[in-house]
Amino acid sequence: MKTYLKTTLILLSIILTSCEDVVDIAVKNEAPRLVIEASLDWEKGTQGNEQTIKLSTSTPYFDTTVNSKVTGASVRVTNDNDLTQYVFVDQNDGTYTISDFIPVLNQSYTLEVVYNNEVYVAHETLMPVTDITEIYQSVEGGFDDEVVDINVLFSDPENEENYYMMKFQEQGDLFPELYDLDDEFTNGNEMTVFYEKTDNENTNEEELEPGDIVDIQLLGISEQYYNYIRLLIEQVEFAGDIFSSTPVALKGNCINSTNPNNPAYGYFRLAQVVKASYTVE
Repeated sequence: MKTYLKTTLILLSIILTSCEDVVDIAVKNEAPRLVIEASLDWEKGTQGNEQTIKLSTSTPYFDTTVNSKVTGASVRVTNDNDLTQYVFVDQNDGTYTISDFIPVLNQSYTLEVVYNNEVYVAHETLMPVTDITEIYQSVEGGFDDEVVDINVLFSDPENEENYYMMKFQEQGDLFPELYDLDDEFTNGNEMTVFYEKTDNENTNEEELEPGDIVDIQLLGISEQYYNYIRLLIEQVEFAGDIFSSTPVALKGNCINSTNPNNPAYGYFRLAQVVKASYTVE
């Protein structure tokens, strides 16, 4: 009986082993594209003169390349009203900086990036933002009534359409959590946004504890950027959900005027921002 069982296991092992085939799947990779990270944020209470734009190239999903930074490009932003040009200086590490930018609320600007003899152009308006009026913690406003959540309050201005983005990031976390907001149903009223973290073994996240510090940003954004970031947040939050749509590369506002078939990834954004930090008690 033992001999029979042993022989059966050996034969089963051989059969299973012989059925294993290595399948090579050809993954279609497109040519690298320019990635433009041009977020010009003007923090209230500062001059807003120091700004940075980052350029890189896209890489295939399974590529291990870590250095895709772009150098040697020409980057400038123009005030569409008085045609003042702000030239960003190449730092030879993928960043382009300026120290004399002049932000003007409700003013439109044009970004121009010249890279590999192709010209990329984007248009955007610097949007104002209201002030944060109160920040407090509770265990009642979130999804879990046993977990601390941070509540942020601000008053939406009347008689105008407003769009917002909020960033919450516990100090020590790699990435912030983003929220997109509009005042379609709350115009002229007080708005409240809460931030809550729960224990998650898959992401190694832990709920907020006393002493944790959360950095908060409230940004005023354009309707155009609101539509873009809303789709991006949805793709990130619902990735892997069986009911979610297949993620795709989102089209930003950076147009290749030289070769329309080779658009850039990324976005040119201008926003006024208020910042705050809260220490959990």
